[in-house]
Amino acid sequence: MSDPAASDPVTSDPAGSTPPGHHDAQMSFQGRMSYGDYLSLDPVLSAQHPRSSAHDEMLFIIQHQTSELWMKLALHELSAAREAIAADRLRPAFKMLTRVARIMEQLNNSWDVLRTMTPSEYRQFRPFLGESSGFQSHQYRMIEFVAGNRNPALIRPHEHRPDLAQSLRAELDRPSIYAVVLARLAAAGFDVAPPADPRAATAPDPRARAAWAAIYADPERWWALYELGEKLVDFEDYFRRWRFNHVTTVERIIRFKRGTGGTAGVSYLRAMLDTVLFPDLWDLRADL
Repeated sequence: MSDPAASDPVTSDPAGSTPPGHHDAQMSFQGRMSYGDYLSLDPVLSAQHPRSSAHDEMLFIIQHQTSELWMKLALHELSAAREAIAADRLRPAFKMLTRVARIMEQLNNSWDVLRTMTPSEYRQFRPFLGESSGFQSHQYRMIEFVAGNRNPALIRPHEHRPDLAQSLRAELDRPSIYAVVLARLAAAGFDVAPPADPRAATAPDPRARAAWAAIYADPERWWALYELGEKLVDFEDYFRRWRFNHVTTVERIIRFKRGTGGTAGVSYLRAMLDTVLFPDLWDLRADL
């Protein structure tokens, strides 16, 4: 009598036996969607093209590629949070903003991996970078624009890609996430208004600071707005840490050399540490 398992692709294991706990696992993917198919892993895992023979260039490439993937998710969440806030759907926005803060934490952790590279190791492939630089990250610039740190002049490094430049210009025509938050405060009865010019960077506003001070002074009455303020502070807190870790990583590897993209390197990055996305929410601390 023939063994029915002999023709079963699950139980017929050429290595001798099916691993324990895998008897019900799908083993044949001919004509089926596999893990790699769903995630399009072939183009993702073949997108690393070192230009030198230096061992550490692979680390450098993957660290920056994965950072761009996390930034893509951050933009996905920030855009959805902005829409939710505008529609007075604050609870879903809280979840999205919490996720953005966790994404920024993940980006922070990535610097720990890059810091395992020494100056001598970086020197082996730095000439092959040409004038490429993180300063030219379209997604990083978009995160800043969405948050309210808007400077139209910073679109210039992307003019060689009209599609990217246009997406940044389109973002400048939309209200920033903080402008949408101010509109929500106005709808709650506070004497505030979004910036008249959506292209202008967020600047301290005495009326907004007074509104936030009132909200923080009586959180039980204004709990949803109070929590919204804290979600924005959480996001900026992690964003600042990411900038700080960027500075210390660059200083550790190249000290005060100019950046590959022509920036002043560490001194430029240090200056960026003084940029505040939501100044009213930080300044109100002095009023409490």
